[in-house]
Amino acid sequence: MIQITLGKQRSVDPLRDDLKRSRVGWAEDMSREELFNVARGVWSMSGRRVERERYAVVSGDTVIRMAIEIDGIVPCSGGRRAFTGRPLEPGHPVYDLYVGKPAPNGAQQNPITYFDSVLDNRVCNCGCGQAINRGDFLPGHDQRAIHERISKVGSVKDFLAWFDATWDTRLPVETTDK
Repeated sequence: MIQITLGKQRSVDPLRDDLKRSRVGWAEDMSREELFNVARGVWSMSGRRVERERYAVVSGDTVIRMAIEIDGIVPCSGGRRAFTGRPLEPGHPVYDLYVGKPAPNGAQQNPITYFDSVLDNRVCNCGCGQAINRGDFLPGHDQRAIHERISKVGSVKDFLAWFDATWDTRLPVETTDK
């Protein structure tokens, strides 16, 4: 899960801000909409990990002030990025576990940090049923899944012959990697 740590509120030029904001950072008097617009960007976020996260919590003055469901990440100027999504409401497990409580990563200088959460757990895609909190497979389970499927056809040679005979190169390949 992502922790977005906001510093003290300050003014910015909306003509120079990718999200057209006049203020960034945390202040006690912020509306829910203002907090969401500040929290969603504009951040330096590289790598694939950020694209795999489903939720973010927003820290202001070391307390979680909002939880966000992430729908996507959009590019901004200077190689920076912003989140798209929506604030979560009371009753959602992420909101109920974190909002109003101390920030899991405490005070951070880096505004974007990660932490492991029991709410991030999902099932390994190999079919073993084991819980994972990062990536698509437990270590080595991607190879196990591939070889289990190959064995259903026969040998690797048999699998390659079957694949080459049935694969339609006109069809686009769909992946979940970004």
